[in-house]
Amino acid sequence: MTATSAAGNAHHARRARTGGPGDGSKLMEHIAGWAFVVVFAMLVTQLGLL
Repeated sequence: MTATSAAGNAHHARRARTGGPGDGSKLMEHIAGWAFVVVFAMLVTQLGLL
C-alpha cells in the first residue's frame, strides 16, 4: 500500500455516512416531536381515554 492510497482510504473512512439526517436539524426535530405530543394528547382527550 502506498502513502497516497492509505491517505485516500483514511479520507473515505472519515466521510462514511449512514444516510441519516445531518446534525443541523435538531430544532426541527424538537418542534416535530412536541407537535406530535400535543396532537396525541388532544386525540387521547377527545376519545375519552384519559
